[in-house]
Amino acid sequence: MPRMSGAEFMADTMKAYGVTHIFFVPTILSHSLAQMDKKNTGISRVLTHGEKSAAYMADAYARITGRPGICMAQIVGGVNLAAGLREAYLACSPVIAFTGGTTPSIRYRNPYQEVEDISAFDSVTKFNAYVDDVERFPDLLRQAFRVATSGTPGPVHLRFAGNLGQIEQKKGNLKLVVEEDFKSAPAYRPEPSIDSLKKVAKILSSSKKPVIVCGGGVRTSLAHKELVELAEKLSIPVATSMNAKEVIPGNHELSVGVVGSYSRRTANQIVSEADLVFFVGTQTGGMTTHFWKVPKIGVSAIQLDIDPEELGRNYPLQASIQGDAKVSLGKLIEFCDNSQNKKRANWKKRFSKIVSDWRKEYAPLLNSRKNPIRPERVCQVLSDILPNDSILLSDTGHSGMWTGGFLDLNGDKHSFIRAAGHLGWGFPAAIGAKCAAPNRPVVLFTGDAGFWYHIGEIETAVRWKIPVVILVNNNSSQNQETKIFDDAYGGKQHGKAHELWHFEKTNFVQVAKSMGAKGIRIEKEKDLKQKLQTALKTKTGPIIVDVVTDIKALAPGAYSEV
Repeated sequence: MPRMSGAEFMADTMKAYGVTHIFFVPTILSHSLAQMDKKNTGISRVLTHGEKSAAYMADAYARITGRPGICMAQIVGGVNLAAGLREAYLACSPVIAFTGGTTPSIRYRNPYQEVEDISAFDSVTKFNAYVDDVERFPDLLRQAFRVATSGTPGPVHLRFAGNLGQIEQKKGNLKLVVEEDFKSAPAYRPEPSIDSLKKVAKILSSSKKPVIVCGGGVRTSLAHKELVELAEKLSIPVATSMNAKEVIPGNHELSVGVVGSYSRRTANQIVSEADLVFFVGTQTGGMTTHFWKVPKIGVSAIQLDIDPEELGRNYPLQASIQGDAKVSLGKLIEFCDNSQNKKRANWKKRFSKIVSDWRKEYAPLLNSRKNPIRPERVCQVLSDILPNDSILLSDTGHSGMWTGGFLDLNGDKHSFIRAAGHLGWGFPAAIGAKCAAPNRPVVLFTGDAGFWYHIGEIETAVRWKIPVVILVNNNSSQNQETKIFDDAYGGKQHGKAHELWHFEKTNFVQVAKSMGAKGIRIEKEKDLKQKLQTALKTKTGPIIVDVVTDIKALAPGAYSEV
């Protein structure tokens, strides 16, 4: 058995598992990082300006490639890294985090920087473990990849002994065993039972007003084609979660939009009117269902998920399928009978009219020529000009509302990923996405509030010459909170209420240029399309597109019957 240092073994393992980038804040596993250079692994070691940024970059990298994203921090930054992992956990993203930690011999004796915080990782990981012996490197690293990619993907954390992970410097008998199945998610594709397929197919085929609600599990499984084929065979409308926005083109006749809280009214209305809801690859959480009001609990429902614990968690089911989405949908199609589609003719007319009426109603805003620029107009222009192979990212809050409700991905090769909950995720995530797919255009839709969080990462993108397009919806405020503060002030804000959500007006182009990045400021709608097209052609580094928009423009609230 080969005898080597933990650092040498770490470098060999990362290369063998196909890792191309590691995102970190020093100083952690420095000898491992050096070995990656000495061994010519080709792994890019991306130094970031914050632990949360490192976690967000790794998250987006994982969502785009399907391979685990790697992030690291020393002991004092551990809790910050854990906070960043919350995003990957909520998004079911396979991220592996490494931190340093105290050794058993000095633990609980007030060593430098010690706060015993490994428990902070318990709630945001699938597996959380100490690595206190160098000879545990082989099995625990294999376990990290195994857990991150199997079942419902998610984050893993390993804490290496030593505040800087100095355990890596020790030598041991370390044999590298690479488990090919766990290089990417989904590691396994469990097949459904025939009986469950037949039962669901019978219910689905005979229903009069069914709707499919698909979630991120469809995207993770790469089941786009099968989902659309099933919908087309049975003429069933498809509503998606934000995580599954890319699954069906926005201009497809069966696409009704994003459902839930950050949604398009059409999707919520159609899901509310359906007499059968087929949940596919979704945890039926609060955002996708607008806190279980769309649809109401008690609606006739069926569900497909890889995780048996999710089946029926929030909605009682007539039937369910436990299995991988791609495999299960492919087999379900064979059992479905389209001879009864004619009974859904009136339903098709109904949901088609709802979609058509919405487009007519919002056409004035989507095509608005007003200044300050309307965010709806920004979304429409992006819908028109985004290259078919582009990756679009959306921050949370208003960015999620605008992109979820008003932006269409009409190509069949688009990718879309969004913040699962943390404002500010978008900019670091865009960097991670571009590292994952260097030959694809990467565009972020964020607001000035979100951009401020990790603005220092402009330097990271400049240093690595990462050509991401950062579109900032700049209204000098966090105006999505307007209604909240109206309520807090008894119905209408007065006095110093503006202090709670207004920012100083900032020209982000000047900020970008001072840090070596390119920038374009757009203040007039007439310049919007041409300048965005110019930004998309940037190849040498990041470009900040500062779009000055109307502070009074608020995204509509989510529709529900309740």
